[in-house]
Amino acid sequence: MNAPLFLSAAASASGADLLLWVAIPYICLAVFVVGHIWRYRQDQFGWTSRTSQLLEHRWLRWGSPLFHLGAFMVIAGHVVGLAIPDSWTEAAGISEHAYHTTAVWAGSVAGVAMVTGLGMLCARRLLTRQIRLGTDRSDKLLFPLLSATVLLGITATAAHNVFGPGYDYRATVSVWFRGLFILQPQPEAIAGAPLLFQLHALTACLLFAAWPFTRLVHVWSAPVGYLARPYLVYRRRATPAAAPTAAGRPRSASGSRRAA
Repeated sequence: MNAPLFLSAAASASGADLLLWVAIPYICLAVFVVGHIWRYRQDQFGWTSRTSQLLEHRWLRWGSPLFHLGAFMVIAGHVVGLAIPDSWTEAAGISEHAYHTTAVWAGSVAGVAMVTGLGMLCARRLLTRQIRLGTDRSDKLLFPLLSATVLLGITATAAHNVFGPGYDYRATVSVWFRGLFILQPQPEAIAGAPLLFQLHALTACLLFAAWPFTRLVHVWSAPVGYLARPYLVYRRRATPAAAPTAAGRPRSASGSRRAA
Protein backbone atom coordinates (compact mmCIF):
# COMPACT_ATOMS: atom_id res chain seq x y z
CA MET A 1 0.00 0.00 0.00
CA ASN A 2 1.21 3.50 -0.78
CA ALA A 3 2.96 4.95 2.32
CA PRO A 4 2.07 8.63 1.66
CA LEU A 5 -1.61 7.71 1.73
CA PHE A 6 -1.29 6.29 5.22
CA LEU A 7 0.80 9.26 6.33
CA SER A 8 -1.88 11.68 5.18
CA ALA A 9 -4.54 9.62 6.93
CA ALA A 10 -2.49 9.50 10.13
CA ALA A 11 -1.95 13.27 10.02
CA SER A 12 -5.69 14.00 9.96
CA ALA A 13 -6.95 11.28 12.32
CA SER A 14 -6.26 10.24 15.89
CA GLY A 15 -4.79 6.93 16.94
CA ALA A 16 -8.21 5.61 17.99
CA ASP A 17 -9.70 6.53 14.61
CA LEU A 18 -6.85 4.79 12.79
CA LEU A 19 -7.42 1.67 14.88
CA LEU A 20 -11.19 1.63 14.48
CA TRP A 21 -11.57 2.74 10.89
CA VAL A 22 -8.34 1.55 9.21
CA ALA A 23 -6.66 -1.26 11.14
CA ILE A 24 -9.76 -3.22 12.20
CA PRO A 25 -11.48 -3.08 8.78
CA TYR A 26 -8.35 -4.27 6.97
CA ILE A 27 -7.80 -7.05 9.51
CA CYS A 28 -11.42 -8.19 9.10
CA LEU A 29 -11.13 -8.14 5.30
CA ALA A 30 -7.91 -10.17 5.48
CA VAL A 31 -9.57 -12.73 7.76
CA PHE A 32 -12.54 -12.81 5.37
CA VAL A 33 -10.36 -13.70 2.37
CA VAL A 34 -7.86 -16.03 4.06
CA GLY A 35 -10.59 -17.68 6.12
CA HIS A 36 -12.58 -18.59 3.02
CA ILE A 37 -9.51 -20.11 1.38
CA TRP A 38 -8.76 -22.14 4.51
CA ARG A 39 -12.38 -23.25 4.90
CA TYR A 40 -12.60 -24.38 1.29
CA ARG A 41 -9.37 -26.35 1.51
CA GLN A 42 -10.05 -27.92 4.88
CA ASP A 43 -13.83 -28.30 5.11
CA GLN A 44 -15.47 -28.63 1.72
CA PHE A 45 -18.02 -31.13 3.06
CA GLY A 46 -19.03 -28.65 5.75
CA TRP A 47 -19.73 -25.92 3.19
CA THR A 48 -23.44 -25.98 3.94
CA SER A 49 -26.12 -24.34 6.04
CA ARG A 50 -26.95 -27.68 7.77
CA THR A 51 -30.69 -27.60 7.25
CA SER A 52 -32.97 -28.54 10.15
CA GLN A 53 -36.20 -28.72 8.17
CA LEU A 54 -36.93 -32.27 9.28
CA LEU A 55 -36.83 -31.20 12.93
CA GLU A 56 -39.17 -28.22 12.56
CA HIS A 57 -40.78 -26.72 9.46
CA ARG A 58 -43.64 -24.42 10.51
CA TRP A 59 -41.44 -21.54 11.66
CA LEU A 60 -38.92 -22.26 8.93
CA ARG A 61 -41.60 -22.08 6.24
CA TRP A 62 -42.15 -18.36 6.86
CA GLY A 63 -38.95 -17.30 8.59
CA SER A 64 -36.49 -18.46 5.94
CA PRO A 65 -38.14 -16.73 2.92
CA LEU A 66 -38.66 -13.50 4.87
CA PHE A 67 -35.07 -13.44 6.06
CA HIS A 68 -33.49 -14.27 2.71
CA LEU A 69 -35.71 -11.91 0.70
CA GLY A 70 -35.06 -9.10 3.15
CA ALA A 71 -31.33 -9.87 3.16
CA PHE A 72 -31.11 -9.71 -0.64
CA MET A 73 -32.88 -6.33 -0.65
CA VAL A 74 -30.68 -5.00 2.17
CA ILE A 75 -27.49 -6.13 0.43
CA ALA A 76 -28.59 -4.53 -2.85
CA GLY A 77 -29.36 -1.29 -1.03
CA HIS A 78 -25.96 -1.29 0.67
CA VAL A 79 -24.18 -1.89 -2.63
CA VAL A 80 -25.93 1.10 -4.20
CA GLY A 81 -25.58 3.34 -1.16
CA LEU A 82 -21.97 2.55 -0.27
CA ALA A 83 -20.25 1.62 -3.51
CA ILE A 84 -21.89 4.07 -5.95
CA PRO A 85 -21.03 7.77 -5.46
CA ASP A 86 -23.89 10.26 -5.32
CA SER A 87 -22.52 12.00 -8.42
CA TRP A 88 -23.23 8.84 -10.43
CA THR A 89 -26.87 8.64 -9.38
CA GLU A 90 -27.34 12.35 -10.07
CA ALA A 91 -25.79 11.88 -13.52
CA ALA A 92 -28.34 9.11 -14.12
CA GLY A 93 -31.14 11.60 -13.45
CA ILE A 94 -31.91 10.49 -9.87
CA SER A 95 -32.11 13.47 -7.55
CA GLU A 96 -30.76 13.32 -4.02
CA HIS A 97 -34.25 13.68 -2.55
CA ALA A 98 -35.66 10.90 -4.73
CA TYR A 99 -32.76 8.61 -3.88
CA HIS A 100 -33.02 9.09 -0.12
CA THR A 101 -36.82 8.77 -0.12
CA THR A 102 -36.65 5.51 -2.04
CA ALA A 103 -33.72 4.22 0.01
CA VAL A 104 -35.38 4.98 3.35
CA TRP A 105 -38.73 3.38 2.61
CA ALA A 106 -37.45 0.44 0.57
CA GLY A 107 -34.75 -0.15 3.18
CA SER A 108 -37.32 0.00 5.97
CA VAL A 109 -39.50 -2.63 4.29
CA ALA A 110 -36.47 -4.84 3.63
CA GLY A 111 -35.21 -4.36 7.18
CA VAL A 112 -38.57 -5.26 8.74
CA ALA A 113 -38.79 -8.39 6.58
CA MET A 114 -35.23 -9.39 7.48
CA VAL A 115 -35.71 -8.76 11.21
CA THR A 116 -39.02 -10.66 11.24
CA GLY A 117 -37.51 -13.64 9.45
CA LEU A 118 -34.37 -13.59 11.60
CA GLY A 119 -36.49 -13.39 14.75
CA MET A 120 -38.49 -16.43 13.68
CA LEU A 121 -35.33 -18.39 12.87
CA CYS A 122 -33.77 -17.50 16.21
CA ALA A 123 -37.01 -18.34 18.06
CA ARG A 124 -37.27 -21.81 16.49
CA ARG A 125 -33.62 -22.46 17.38
CA LEU A 126 -34.23 -21.50 21.01
CA LEU A 127 -37.67 -23.07 21.47
CA THR A 128 -37.17 -26.34 19.58
CA ARG A 129 -35.11 -28.65 21.76
CA GLN A 130 -33.66 -30.79 18.96
CA ILE A 131 -32.48 -27.72 17.05
CA ARG A 132 -31.16 -26.05 20.18
CA LEU A 133 -29.07 -29.11 21.04
CA GLY A 134 -27.68 -29.15 17.50
CA THR A 135 -26.55 -25.52 17.64
CA ASP A 136 -22.76 -25.43 17.43
CA ARG A 137 -20.35 -22.75 18.60
CA SER A 138 -20.26 -20.96 15.25
CA ASP A 139 -24.06 -20.53 15.34
CA LYS A 140 -23.86 -19.17 18.88
CA LEU A 141 -21.47 -16.51 17.56
CA LEU A 142 -23.24 -15.86 14.26
CA PHE A 143 -26.83 -15.26 15.36
CA PRO A 144 -26.10 -12.61 18.04
CA LEU A 145 -23.59 -10.85 15.78
CA LEU A 146 -25.93 -10.91 12.78
CA SER A 147 -28.85 -9.72 14.93
CA ALA A 148 -26.79 -6.85 16.36
CA THR A 149 -25.66 -5.75 12.89
CA VAL A 150 -29.18 -5.77 11.47
CA LEU A 151 -30.81 -4.10 14.47
CA LEU A 152 -28.18 -1.35 14.61
CA GLY A 153 -28.68 -0.61 10.91
CA ILE A 154 -32.45 -0.39 11.27
CA THR A 155 -32.20 1.71 14.42
CA ALA A 156 -29.78 4.12 12.76
CA THR A 157 -32.07 4.53 9.75
CA ALA A 158 -35.17 4.99 11.90
CA ALA A 159 -33.54 7.40 14.36
CA HIS A 160 -31.93 9.67 11.79
CA ASN A 161 -33.80 9.30 8.50
CA VAL A 162 -37.35 8.19 9.38
CA PHE A 163 -38.13 10.01 12.62
CA GLY A 164 -35.09 12.30 12.69
CA PRO A 165 -34.04 15.31 10.62
CA GLY A 166 -32.16 13.13 8.10
CA TYR A 167 -28.54 12.18 7.69
CA ASP A 168 -26.61 11.86 4.41
CA TYR A 169 -24.42 8.83 5.08
CA ARG A 170 -23.18 8.88 1.48
CA ALA A 171 -21.12 11.96 2.32
CA THR A 172 -19.34 10.25 5.23
CA VAL A 173 -19.76 6.48 5.67
CA SER A 174 -19.76 5.77 1.93
CA VAL A 175 -16.61 7.84 1.42
CA TRP A 176 -14.85 5.86 4.15
CA PHE A 177 -16.07 2.54 2.75
CA ARG A 178 -14.89 3.21 -0.80
CA GLY A 179 -11.57 4.56 0.46
CA LEU A 180 -10.76 1.17 2.00
CA PHE A 181 -11.04 -0.64 -1.31
CA ILE A 182 -9.12 1.87 -3.39
CA LEU A 183 -6.35 1.86 -0.74
CA GLN A 184 -6.99 5.47 0.22
CA PRO A 185 -8.42 5.18 3.75
CA GLN A 186 -10.23 8.23 5.05
CA PRO A 187 -10.99 7.53 8.72
CA GLU A 188 -11.96 11.14 9.31
CA ALA A 189 -14.94 10.64 6.98
CA ILE A 190 -16.68 8.23 9.37
CA ALA A 191 -15.21 9.59 12.61
CA GLY A 192 -17.82 12.35 12.58
CA ALA A 193 -20.76 10.09 11.74
CA PRO A 194 -23.48 9.43 14.36
CA LEU A 195 -22.71 6.72 16.88
CA LEU A 196 -25.35 4.30 15.57
CA PHE A 197 -23.82 4.36 12.09
CA GLN A 198 -20.36 3.79 13.59
CA LEU A 199 -21.54 0.82 15.65
CA HIS A 200 -23.31 -0.61 12.63
CA ALA A 201 -20.12 -0.34 10.58
CA LEU A 202 -18.00 -1.99 13.30
CA THR A 203 -20.37 -4.92 13.79
CA ALA A 204 -20.50 -5.36 10.01
CA CYS A 205 -16.69 -5.61 9.95
CA LEU A 206 -16.78 -8.24 12.69
CA LEU A 207 -19.49 -10.10 10.78
CA PHE A 208 -17.26 -10.23 7.71
CA ALA A 209 -14.43 -11.60 9.85
CA ALA A 210 -16.68 -14.34 11.26
CA TRP A 211 -18.25 -15.13 7.86
CA PRO A 212 -15.90 -17.90 6.64
CA PHE A 213 -16.18 -19.84 9.92
CA THR A 214 -20.00 -19.94 10.04
CA ARG A 215 -22.87 -21.22 7.96
CA LEU A 216 -22.81 -17.98 5.94
CA VAL A 217 -20.37 -19.68 3.55
CA HIS A 218 -23.35 -21.37 1.89
CA VAL A 219 -24.02 -18.01 0.19
CA TRP A 220 -21.23 -18.88 -2.26
CA SER A 221 -22.83 -22.27 -3.02
CA ALA A 222 -26.04 -20.98 -4.56
CA PRO A 223 -27.32 -23.61 -7.03
CA VAL A 224 -27.10 -21.33 -10.06
CA GLY A 225 -26.33 -24.32 -12.28
CA TYR A 226 -29.82 -25.70 -11.70
CA LEU A 227 -31.23 -22.90 -13.86
CA ALA A 228 -29.57 -24.38 -16.96
CA ARG A 229 -29.71 -28.01 -15.89
CA PRO A 230 -31.59 -30.35 -18.28
CA TYR A 231 -34.71 -32.07 -17.07
CA LEU A 232 -34.41 -35.44 -15.41
CA VAL A 233 -36.74 -38.08 -16.86
CA TYR A 234 -37.88 -40.79 -14.47
CA ARG A 235 -39.20 -44.02 -15.97
CA ARG A 236 -40.99 -46.88 -14.26
CA ARG A 237 -38.85 -50.01 -14.12
CA ALA A 238 -40.39 -52.76 -16.26
CA THR A 239 -41.35 -55.95 -14.37
CA PRO A 240 -39.83 -59.04 -16.04
CA ALA A 241 -42.43 -61.47 -17.41
CA ALA A 242 -42.75 -64.84 -15.71
CA ALA A 243 -41.06 -67.61 -17.66
CA PRO A 244 -43.18 -70.75 -18.36
CA THR A 245 -41.97 -74.09 -17.04
CA ALA A 246 -42.00 -77.48 -18.74
CA ALA A 247 -45.18 -78.44 -16.90
CA GLY A 248 -46.94 -75.32 -18.09
CA ARG A 249 -46.89 -73.59 -14.70
CA PRO A 250 -45.31 -70.12 -14.53
CA ARG A 251 -41.93 -69.68 -12.84
CA SER A 252 -40.70 -66.56 -11.13
CA ALA A 253 -37.83 -64.50 -12.53
CA SER A 254 -35.47 -65.88 -9.93
CA GLY A 255 -35.93 -69.37 -11.28
CA SER A 256 -37.55 -70.91 -8.19
CA ARG A 257 -40.66 -73.08 -8.60
CA ARG A 258 -43.81 -72.51 -6.62
CA ALA A 259 -44.59 -75.38 -4.27
CA ALA A 260 -47.60 -77.47 -5.33
